[in-house]
Amino acid sequence: MNSTVSSSASAFGQKQAHSYAERNVQYWRRNLVVCVFGSFTTLVSLSMLLPFLPLYVRQLGVSSQGAVIQWSGVAFGATFLGTAFTAPLWGRLADRYGRKPMLVRAAIGMAVVMSLIGVAHNVYELVALRLIAGLVGGYASASTVMVGTQAPRERAGWALGILSTGALAGNLVGPLVGGVLPDWIGIRGTFFAGGAMIAVAALLTIVVVKEEFHPASDAKARGSNAAAATAHRTDYAAVAALLVTAMMVLLANMSIEPIITVYIGGLGVGAGHLARVAGVVMACSALGSMLTAARLGALADKFGSWSVIIACLVLTGLVMIPQAFVTHWWQLAALRVLMGMTLAGLLPSIGKLARHLVDERSTGRMLGYLQSAQFSGQVVGPVIGGLIGVHLGLHSVFFVTGGLLIACGGLAQWARSRAQA
Repeated sequence: MNSTVSSSASAFGQKQAHSYAERNVQYWRRNLVVCVFGSFTTLVSLSMLLPFLPLYVRQLGVSSQGAVIQWSGVAFGATFLGTAFTAPLWGRLADRYGRKPMLVRAAIGMAVVMSLIGVAHNVYELVALRLIAGLVGGYASASTVMVGTQAPRERAGWALGILSTGALAGNLVGPLVGGVLPDWIGIRGTFFAGGAMIAVAALLTIVVVKEEFHPASDAKARGSNAAAATAHRTDYAAVAALLVTAMMVLLANMSIEPIITVYIGGLGVGAGHLARVAGVVMACSALGSMLTAARLGALADKFGSWSVIIACLVLTGLVMIPQAFVTHWWQLAALRVLMGMTLAGLLPSIGKLARHLVDERSTGRMLGYLQSAQFSGQVVGPVIGGLIGVHLGLHSVFFVTGGLLIACGGLAQWARSRAQA
């Protein structure tokens, strides 16, 4: 009798000892497919308003040209600011209550808010709803936490690269959809269509995504041994280097945003084609990243995350510099594609490395902080680019951004050598 009880207890203990990734190994591929689709649709819905946002702001009662531009910028940035604030919170709750509930929460919340944006009465409601979309949403961030913790360690870089490709495709396709859809169903109807797309992603998440989450072992078992193991394993210098690197990913991409139209205008592009050409050039980096994100993530699995991070930072910094010397817009577009190709390896490698730096019970929180740093770069990048362009000249934006990336590569090399010491 005692031996039977002992065997049962032993079997139960072994089951509980299995890691979160081991218990979900049979689900991670199907969950990855849904997360890619959900990230794609939510980012299409968030970015498709770019072409018509000034028109919607004017429709909401803003009349002067300067005020339209100002409110458009505030409304667009509000979502990313909200996501930067709440991503660590959602990551912490994912560690406590599971990854799937965070995906469902984000999808339903964004579907509702996106539809409400279509019935906004004034620009203040528009900004508030865009901010709420960032605060309660973050499907792509929640997907990063799920995929980053469920995929086997030896495939995590590739999986995060595939997820990143889906998100980048959403950012690339969104403005294209936004340039066509309002002519068919109107501006307000476009927001309802975006909400419907996200609702489909929410339904797929509820029905298809599977997760085996044990609250007792995955969240509450934080005894002294676990705390000691976490303290022993966590390299806070490496964590800080990763946070800075995550911020630099979007800072490097977005620093050109405030000067892009003026810079391209100086390359001989006529006023009638300026907006279209600027949009193409801005999209080129996302196109380049789509081509290489999964492959560079696989290289991180093969050669190590630090190697890919350092190489990508230095190469991206070097590719930034020739952009200051172009004489035709297509040269700038080609260099932005190349920059996107080198930049694409950073996020999958960072996510994979973060999983190794902290205890499994804190992985969601760590990935949440990385998402927050990333979106902070999206907010800070245009500000820095604008300030540099005004005070030091347009060409200086490329020199300073390239220098920051190379310096960040040096920081990553220092963090790696410190970890290996």
